Amino acid sequence: MTIDHESVPRPGRPLPSTRRIATELLDRPATAGQARSAPPIGRHRRAFRSRAVLPTGLVTVDSLAVLGATTLTSLAAGGHPHSVLAVGAVLPLLLPLNLAGGLYRSRLTLSALDEIPALAARAAVATAFAITLAGCLPGWPDFGPATPLQLAARLALFLLLASCGRALIYHRLRQARRRRPSPVLVLGAGQLGQRVAAVLTERREYGMRPVGYVDPDPVLLAADAKLPVLGGPEVLEREIRRHRVHHVVATEGAADETETAAALREATRLGCQVWLVPALREYGSVGGPARDHLWGFPCVPLGRPATRRYGWAAKRALDIAAAGTGLLALAPVLALCALAVRFDTGPGVLFRQQRTGLDGKVFTVLKFRTLRPSNEHESATRWNISQDHRMGAVGRLLRRSSLDELPQLWNVLCGDMSLVGPRPERPYFVMRFGQAYPEYADRHRVPVGLTGLAQVNGLRGDTSIEDRARFDNRYIESWSLWQDVKLLLRTAVLMLHPDGS
Repeated sequence: MTIDHESVPRPGRPLPSTRRIATELLDRPATAGQARSAPPIGRHRRAFRSRAVLPTGLVTVDSLAVLGATTLTSLAAGGHPHSVLAVGAVLPLLLPLNLAGGLYRSRLTLSALDEIPALAARAAVATAFAITLAGCLPGWPDFGPATPLQLAARLALFLLLASCGRALIYHRLRQARRRRPSPVLVLGAGQLGQRVAAVLTERREYGMRPVGYVDPDPVLLAADAKLPVLGGPEVLEREIRRHRVHHVVATEGAADETETAAALREATRLGCQVWLVPALREYGSVGGPARDHLWGFPCVPLGRPATRRYGWAAKRALDIAAAGTGLLALAPVLALCALAVRFDTGPGVLFRQQRTGLDGKVFTVLKFRTLRPSNEHESATRWNISQDHRMGAVGRLLRRSSLDELPQLWNVLCGDMSLVGPRPERPYFVMRFGQAYPEYADRHRVPVGLTGLAQVNGLRGDTSIEDRARFDNRYIESWSLWQDVKLLLRTAVLMLHPDGS
């Protein structure tokens, strides 16, 4: 890991004037053991219930549409009411496909017609799956007469019923939005922010009522401006709680990149849906024509934090299962490593060291000892020991093969770590790197891990800290359970070809 000694400040040395330090709205991992304040539980429950109404209604509409289309076409084709049971083969695939395609999430611009192509494609795939299943499994209820014309009629009837049901739900939702618009904060009081706030005030069908701007350095507002500038990012949490805000609209010109990113993460942490309105209109074409818009302004919803996505509970279950199985399966390897370390370095097989984990909390990490440092200060502040002359053959072998990391499976089982995540670092270096690289503090939004995106891309040992932080934050922002599985597989391949870092 390459350290720029000119850019990493020493204790007591001031930072270069060209660098900006992350604001306190970052996840505050610099202080050991400091926990972030959580929003009231009741507020989370109310927000969850209100956000669950629309997906529940749309799922119900799609289910009834499949049932209705199957029943009517089956009876019209030859009177086979038993084929309605085949709905059970369609819905288990159709509903997850619609969920993955974003067809059950709330949008600013509601249109049942915009969703017909996506619904048609997914319904065709689910129907083909059900027909294949009926042909492969004896005794499975078939679809009755299934000529191409009849299947096309069934699909068309499903689209008609689903579209009508969705149009009715969206009509009622627009009425509810007009009656009770939700308070919203506009991040950025520039020209774009003022225009977006004016649109939200005039177009009540979006269901948002601006209550003020959040901007640390606002431009001069228009003489007829009706919204106040509430302050910079430091007032964000106070104003969200004060106005019971569930939406934050971020526009260009709010602040510099560091402050903007910190404010957005704070808003999502507090349970708000964040919408990004870029100044570049062409951004609305990225990802296809299905992007949302706010009265012509391209608008992109910011994803939920990784720890609040659907698969996060499965990630912990995977950690427990894999770590427990690994400790049992690798027990002979662990015993051999322990014996080798005992003969190489003497008593004290395990090496214990303080590391910084989730939310800046300090925990004790376990490793097999590869050498014996002179004192605790050397252990806490010395960066790299890979070329230390005190390391014997056993220590070098353990480090090259990463076998010295195996005791950390116990940390994973206890919940201090995860299988995949940013690698944990010592508090001394967390302090230094956090001062030099503002993005470094953001790594502690998720539990630290045995391996991560940075490590499988070769960022181990003496490599760039800035690159590591960028890869770690990329992992957090794009987290998925499959990404964890993929990184574990890549790590297993790399262990078969150790590079000695």
